[in-house]
Amino acid sequence: MRSYRRAMTADRPRRSALFMPASNPRAIARARTLPCDVIILDLEDAVAPEMKAAARAAAVETVAGGGFGHRELVIRINALDSQWAADDLAAVAAANPDAVLIPKVSDATTLVRARAGLGDGGPPLWAMIETARAIVDLAAIVGVAGAARLRALVAGTNDLAAELRCRPGDDRAPLLPALGHIVLLARAAGIAALDGVCNALDDPERLARECEQGRAWGFDGKTLIHPGQIDAANRAFAPAAADVAWADAVIAAFADPAETRGAIRIDGRMVERLHLGEALRIVAVAAAIGKAST
Repeated sequence: MRSYRRAMTADRPRRSALFMPASNPRAIARARTLPCDVIILDLEDAVAPEMKAAARAAAVETVAGGGFGHRELVIRINALDSQWAADDLAAVAAANPDAVLIPKVSDATTLVRARAGLGDGGPPLWAMIETARAIVDLAAIVGVAGAARLRALVAGTNDLAAELRCRPGDDRAPLLPALGHIVLLARAAGIAALDGVCNALDDPERLARECEQGRAWGFDGKTLIHPGQIDAANRAFAPAAADVAWADAVIAAFADPAETRGAIRIDGRMVERLHLGEALRIVAVAAAIGKAST
């Protein structure tokens, strides 16, 4: 993994990433007031073929209009092998959102093509990991993270489950090996990892369990399909008060010029200097969340 070019992103919160059809102007207007961290304007699955051009124009207009405050604004284009991809790439390159989400990324070549289509100075990439081949070739995909300016992996659990012919229950057991692999390779590349969507719109307990599971497995946040899911994701993926207190203690301990040891004891636990980076990340994310909520 040491051969990968590091592509560390800013320690900004990505607890909740809400998909919204770019063809729905009322939904987009409401998005400017929602407490999510990321808005993903969708040109792919949520848009009918006859609405693709209108949705693309609406997404460009939305980016130009601004007004999203702290929220990251991402556009998911259509798959690169689709008839709409060339026009999508040209439009979003000019619009320059915070990132462009590329669906169906099954190999490194897809990212190279997307980067070429957007230009070196264009917006950074996020990649949907939603095929069996993507899981198998994920090391090669994140291997081009630096050159392609890849900033996040997004688990496409619906497509992945369909391709695997598995039936994830409440525990999502059939998908856990793939989800763990996505987190592992995202961390190896120094980029963000977002969990897949929860389809159970009327089951808040299941949503809460999936969010807690995603947090436990190391994801930075969760992709969502309804505004009603935002609060659960924000709660689950925000640093807990105990985590922030631990991080503050670690930072303070290693900031002491007299402290030269590589491992110290804090609140009955052994902490090594290698934990300092995680402590700094936790404090930065907590501070960003606090700033966004004021």
